[in-house]
Amino acid sequence: MNIEAAPKDVGTPSSAWRSRADAWEFLGYAFKQLAKSRTGTGGKTANAALAEQAARALSLLHAVELYWAAPGQTAVRQLRAALDAGDFRTGLELLRGLAPMVPGHGGAAPLPSRGHGHAGTGDAEDDGGAQAPDDGERPRFDVLVVDDLTAEEADSLKADLLAQRRPGDAFTYELVVVPSYEDALVALLLNPAIQACILRPGLVAESGQPLGRDLRAYLSTHTAAAPAGARPLQLILALAEQLTALRPEVDVYLTAGVSIESLAGSLSRRFRRIFRKQDHLDLHLSLLSGVAERFRTPFFTALQEYSRRPASVFHALPVSRGGSVVGSPWIRDMADFYGLNLLMAETSATSGGLDSLLDPHGSIKEAQDLAARAFGSHQTFFVTNGTSTANKVVHQSILAPGDVVLVDRNCHKSHHYAFALAGAQVSYLDAYPLDRYAFYGAVPLASIKARLLEYRRAGRLDEVKMITLTNCTFDGIVYDVERVMEECLAIKPDLVFLWDEAWFAFARSHPVFRRRTAMAAARKLEASFGDPDYRARHAEQAAQLWDPVTGRPADDQAWLQTRLVPDPARARVRVYATQSTHKTLTSLRQGSMIHVFDQDFEVRNRESFREAYMTHTSTSPNYQILASLDVGRRQVELEGFGLVQRQADLATSVAQAVARHPLLKKYFRVLTSRDLIEAPFRKTGPAMPHRDGLAALADAWEHDEFVVDPSRLTLDISRTGIDGDTFRHRYLADGHGIQVNKTSRNTVLFMTNIGTSRSSVAYLIEVLVKLAESFEEDRSTTAGAGRRRTPAVSDDGGTPPLPDFSRFAERFRRDALCPDGDVRAAYFEGYKDGSTEYLFAEELGARIDAGLDVVSAGFVTPYPPGFPILVPGQVITRKTLEFMAALDTKEVHGFDPERGYRVFAEPEPAIARTAGPERGESQLV
Repeated sequence: MNIEAAPKDVGTPSSAWRSRADAWEFLGYAFKQLAKSRTGTGGKTANAALAEQAARALSLLHAVELYWAAPGQTAVRQLRAALDAGDFRTGLELLRGLAPMVPGHGGAAPLPSRGHGHAGTGDAEDDGGAQAPDDGERPRFDVLVVDDLTAEEADSLKADLLAQRRPGDAFTYELVVVPSYEDALVALLLNPAIQACILRPGLVAESGQPLGRDLRAYLSTHTAAAPAGARPLQLILALAEQLTALRPEVDVYLTAGVSIESLAGSLSRRFRRIFRKQDHLDLHLSLLSGVAERFRTPFFTALQEYSRRPASVFHALPVSRGGSVVGSPWIRDMADFYGLNLLMAETSATSGGLDSLLDPHGSIKEAQDLAARAFGSHQTFFVTNGTSTANKVVHQSILAPGDVVLVDRNCHKSHHYAFALAGAQVSYLDAYPLDRYAFYGAVPLASIKARLLEYRRAGRLDEVKMITLTNCTFDGIVYDVERVMEECLAIKPDLVFLWDEAWFAFARSHPVFRRRTAMAAARKLEASFGDPDYRARHAEQAAQLWDPVTGRPADDQAWLQTRLVPDPARARVRVYATQSTHKTLTSLRQGSMIHVFDQDFEVRNRESFREAYMTHTSTSPNYQILASLDVGRRQVELEGFGLVQRQADLATSVAQAVARHPLLKKYFRVLTSRDLIEAPFRKTGPAMPHRDGLAALADAWEHDEFVVDPSRLTLDISRTGIDGDTFRHRYLADGHGIQVNKTSRNTVLFMTNIGTSRSSVAYLIEVLVKLAESFEEDRSTTAGAGRRRTPAVSDDGGTPPLPDFSRFAERFRRDALCPDGDVRAAYFEGYKDGSTEYLFAEELGARIDAGLDVVSAGFVTPYPPGFPILVPGQVITRKTLEFMAALDTKEVHGFDPERGYRVFAEPEPAIARTAGPERGESQLV
């Protein structure tokens, strides 16, 4: 059979998990059908077309299988030979033998059996003890070897390492051998099963594979460190740096032939260990040990072991060990539903291998240290009652009464309550509005710089202690974290940053997303401040921005128009990130973490942080949540990259389906970067960078002020004529069992996560098509009856402009020069008898029209999205009332529909106002 027309040089793609799995699955189907045709069924034309499709699938696999241990390129060549020869039955038998190795077969490798939960390097008894797990029970991973070996040399190396295996090894692995620097980078990008890399002196620079255009463009930014003609050691060192930058969790080893003693002292920072080529046993044990270290879950393991020991409870928790449940005829179904393990693990004990969350010295301390390593922080603290509490802990540890905090007005409500508790002076920053879609974007860097300069002009910069921003926002807008911190520190060198990354925990696992996380940006800034070239850049800029005679700064406009460089000698990297682990990673609900990268933590914040943590942390933390945080960290380090890559790809699939399907695009539209990010904040062009490839994604995430998380899909539903809340409840949840959380007047937000499957994505698309068909049928029926359908929302959104923060009432402000207000004073003033009253919107509007300043006595927070429209002490405006009247969210915290708005009882005469610089809001004269 001649299938020479099939392409043989398919370019290697930048993401292959889905196309690879589909290709292998299709080959199983194709060879089965072709084998049947040889027994007399099926037409020749159909068989030729099927064979051509199989050839295309094999061409794709030829481009990617080099980077996997199994099935590998040898299997692809054998199948291609069978296809070319028309020997379909041989090909089918080969595929059946490959089935356990094919992606998607049986899911992930199982965990070790109960007797081998310690994931060691292989000390289980071979006889007389627990039975060693067989290969089918052990987690399996790939080890990348980078060396230009012949096929015989590669087979010999594999045999040498295979010979080191012992029955008690907790894991099993296979080698992936690639010849070049470029191939090593490709392998790490494509194959998430790689857990370790071995670099050898024989590697070459360039790949012989037909790399795709997108992959080649992305690699160009990572191969610049390896100049043409570089010596082997230079090539190895550059590659080690790039591998760690791509996937920092992967262990990197060096094997050398000579002089390893002299290499060891100078290269230890880049490699986990250095070996002679002949040290196969030590290398084997190190490979297992490195993975075992990431596999280790100190608290989860301790809790399992505790639950298996006999114990009698003479303290709290009747539910412990199922005591009050399993013998009850009335609540036994609790044990049936949750299982006995949950009850056996319920305890108030902090001994017996367990630990105290409030004073950790054992398994919880170890688990937190492992999390710090995984997420790139100096310290990490577990929180069992959500990021709302994590935010309060950080704020209370940093802020004292009177300190000024700059904060995004549309941050989560927990921040606002934290300011009331801490007594901080709150200076609200306004994000750019997306009025058409009734939600906010993010705060432009120019606005942040302008506010800091405003405090400098007023002589109050020393009062500004902290800035708090949400990264990424509920709707997926992501800051350039490094640039924001860099330019702010140029104005205020000791500024403390809190990045609320409740929705961004997953980003650490992806090389493009990671650069915009707080911890990665903090680490990069710290490194930059130690660079002599960076110090020279600052000195050059300082000569332009400071008068050498008077020492006074240049005018604010010069500072606003300059990409500021902080003084490395004065700037301190003090960065905190709060993370809702349970939102985007594996954890039970309310499982959160606080990540700290604070150069001054030991000197300036350790004690206050401890007290704040004690204030807000329960003395009865949920052990199951703590254990799930420990396990979730393990997953991040061992499979986070692959899961996050899949998460983003699946979201892009939904966006593409909506854009291409003729009926879907008639009623729905996925909003792109051009819709969600205003033009001045985008240097790059693509509307959906992730759809255009890894290179376009990396380019946008490096250069644009704001980017959109590709796993967030904001669906514009305005053309359906249905409001977001109704669409969410009636059409998605009640009609089809699809759960979403956030809506606006005319949008619905869908998110993929690491648990999203291809089947669930297919179901979502199917449901959207069914809904579009029903809208089409309804429109036809209505038109046939001569009636016009009245939409619940207009195509332009039909929502009043989003209100910016108006201002604090005069009595809660420190001065007329800066906009901060005392939320705490206003909050507690509302506690006084007779200080407040309730007014409906009509009466409120009448007072505003009469020239009175009506002041909110509490927080008013629509949920979702969960940020306050009003805060205590804020002057209520007409714009706020109009926006609240148009909201379709039924859950509004702090607003009583039967009594109205809670306001201070004595309205103030309105002070003189003039149109503000943005959107016509009031400003003090």
